[in-house]
Amino acid sequence: MSAPPALEITGLTKSFGPTRALDEVALRVEAGTVHCVLGENGAGKSTLCHLVGGGLTPDAGTMRLYGQRYAPTRPADALAAGIATVHQHFSLVPTLTVAENLLLPAARSLRLPRRALAALLDALEEAYGLGVDPAARVDGLPVGIRQRVEIVKCLLHEPRLLLLDEPTGVLAPAEVDALLDTCRRIAADGRAVVLITHKLGEAARAGDAATVLRGGRVAGSAPLAELPAKKLVPLMIGRAPADLAPALAATLGLEPAPGADPAPAPAAAAGAGAGADVPAPAGPPALRLRGVSVRRGDGSPALDGVGLDLAPGEILGIAGVEGNGQSELMAVLGGALAVESGCVEAGGVDLTRATPRTRTAAGLGIVPEDRHHEGCVPELSVAENLFLGRLDAFRRFGVLLDRPAMHRAAGRVLTEYAVRAAGPGAPMSSLSGGNQQKVVLARELALDPLVCLAAAQPTRGLDVGAVDAVLGRLREAAARGAGVLVVSSELDELLAVCDRIAVAYRGRLLGPVRTDDPEARSTVSRLMLGADGSRPLLEAAS
Repeated sequence: MSAPPALEITGLTKSFGPTRALDEVALRVEAGTVHCVLGENGAGKSTLCHLVGGGLTPDAGTMRLYGQRYAPTRPADALAAGIATVHQHFSLVPTLTVAENLLLPAARSLRLPRRALAALLDALEEAYGLGVDPAARVDGLPVGIRQRVEIVKCLLHEPRLLLLDEPTGVLAPAEVDALLDTCRRIAADGRAVVLITHKLGEAARAGDAATVLRGGRVAGSAPLAELPAKKLVPLMIGRAPADLAPALAATLGLEPAPGADPAPAPAAAAGAGAGADVPAPAGPPALRLRGVSVRRGDGSPALDGVGLDLAPGEILGIAGVEGNGQSELMAVLGGALAVESGCVEAGGVDLTRATPRTRTAAGLGIVPEDRHHEGCVPELSVAENLFLGRLDAFRRFGVLLDRPAMHRAAGRVLTEYAVRAAGPGAPMSSLSGGNQQKVVLARELALDPLVCLAAAQPTRGLDVGAVDAVLGRLREAAARGAGVLVVSSELDELLAVCDRIAVAYRGRLLGPVRTDDPEARSTVSRLMLGADGSRPLLEAAS
């Protein structure tokens, strides 16, 4: 008699008001395998994750875990049954240390004394490369390290089934490799892994089988050996790979359609690394930093004399391993972190000490890396989030808010950006992470004037079709004359969309590297390791 599957789902259905998030979904995950769940943003992937993890209860359908009926009513039930979940949005308490988060009452099933925790963390770091500092406060950690703590928190429980909802978006390439290796090792022990990801390369490297969701229904399910990228993409987005921009298709390992023209690159700008045959744009730089320095709470430099010039119409990428000053750079640009020394200008306007409202008025748009906590107000409606800072445009007699007019305007934006929501009045918290990202990006791109857009991890957690759309929006912003700064861990995407790439390393910016250089990828990779002879950005420009 064959062993029962690790997880078997039949007819699983879940609705939120009039919106049916999952519609009779079936899923079978075999023990000893990594099963990938793929789909567009809003396809129901995170809802499925919450149902299996006990955060939600289904309206209909059944679940069985290793042959036994499984019907959790809370996350603690899932944990007791041997299911550990890493959610897309962090569940850590920011004011506590890493150790305190790992030993919260919800995790007391571990029954670990504090002195034993350090030894276990050392063992996890040695086995999987997921090192964390147990004494560090969570609110002082970069996003990538916070995600690492979430993963470690799950692995401490030695789960029978590990459920990961977009776990690699904030990890460096080496950390991604370690995590995928962890997934394979867990499966090799006879346990099961459900990996929710929009990255086809990760699915191909780690997965044994895949299920694709589209519109809350199962669009297809099969062993990954039978689902190459050219078959997966149509199942995910409902259109052929040939409809994708060639640059993005290349990052997916897809051949461009016959006769397809490459996506037009934004005009290269004068400055460090720019070609001598390109005329310098008139007027001041879209963004200029000079000698910007910031220290962390422990006194170590987070930014060490950072300088850069971003020209109007240029797209400049910032690559680098998480924790090398990228988070602090974005916080400085957004006005959330004061500089110790140096200056920040946008379009020739000094914004070094300016408030966030003043920066917005000057045309500086910010898409933060943590869209859920820093880029939106989850309790407000989608429409209110779209027009944060501009609600006065919808006031009648200077007092009353004309909500019908605001909702009509928001509806047009939702259609333009293909945001999946119950409507403009729906709470922002009801949207998937990818759709929240679309709302934040739409809001910042609507600034008038838009002098500079600084976007951190703008495609994190997005599906293939949404990534294609976001990269197109960044190109459009540059084509309209805005300077675009993109901080991303996705090197393939930076190479596809940027004119130049600088590398964040130990609080400094190294490079830059022109993306039309045939050796661009290898050069950036060396700079990410702090290759000898690298010079800070402005030294290279002088």
